[in-house]
Amino acid sequence: MKIALTIAGSDSGGGAGIQADLKTFHQLGVFGTSAIVALTAQNTLGVRGVHPVPADFVALQLEALAEDLPPDALKTGMLAEPALVRLVADTVRERRWQPLVVDPVMAATSGDRLLTRDGEAAVRDLLLPLAAVVTPNLDEAAILVDHPVADLPSMQRAGRRLLELGAAAALVKGGHLRGTMVTDLLVTREGLRTFEHARIDTTSTHGTGCTLSAAITAGLALGRPLERAVEDAIAFVHRAMQSAPGLGRGHGPLNHGAPVGS
Repeated sequence: MKIALTIAGSDSGGGAGIQADLKTFHQLGVFGTSAIVALTAQNTLGVRGVHPVPADFVALQLEALAEDLPPDALKTGMLAEPALVRLVADTVRERRWQPLVVDPVMAATSGDRLLTRDGEAAVRDLLLPLAAVVTPNLDEAAILVDHPVADLPSMQRAGRRLLELGAAAALVKGGHLRGTMVTDLLVTREGLRTFEHARIDTTSTHGTGCTLSAAITAGLALGRPLERAVEDAIAFVHRAMQSAPGLGRGHGPLNHGAPVGS
């Protein structure tokens, strides 16, 4: 069985972060391991607090995995602060762990900030050059490339700029665009590919980015080409949103037990 690693924060509400990643890994047929870099107190209504894990203990988690359960693919999520971004980047580079999916988590669905500005810069400067693919939403893409991203042409420009910053590929997610269709854009050195699907009218959107990046990671761990892994992941998230359990009074979680395959 292939191993997929998530390096991210814990979500006490169970819909995002480590919890969403591990559920997704399991559903897609890979063995999930984790290094928790922060604890959060949150639910579907918002984030109450973030408590970073001491860097030396994060390092200990990563060392333990390197010794016995090295990943076939891995992803990063919310990394909380610059020192943790640097630690993770150093470890990935030194261990030569690839392929790496970078989900540049900078704010929760509720709008709560999850990373400092120095941390955002560290993600751009240290993690992007290691990424097989980076998966920003429009707000995150705008932060990383330092210009507004609000339509398909600016998504294309942002994707190309992310490649200039070192990422091997960029999946710029268009869920925040207006309209009845959602367009995600995959930018690689070979060209562009768009993925379109009908917008789902739902408040169950908590953890969509985490679930998508985890599903891509699972596909890569299974040896699938990037484009296939992205296509499968987008389809899985769509099904998980369609069958969401309707929990909580805010932005509810997806159904991570959604069927695999069309």
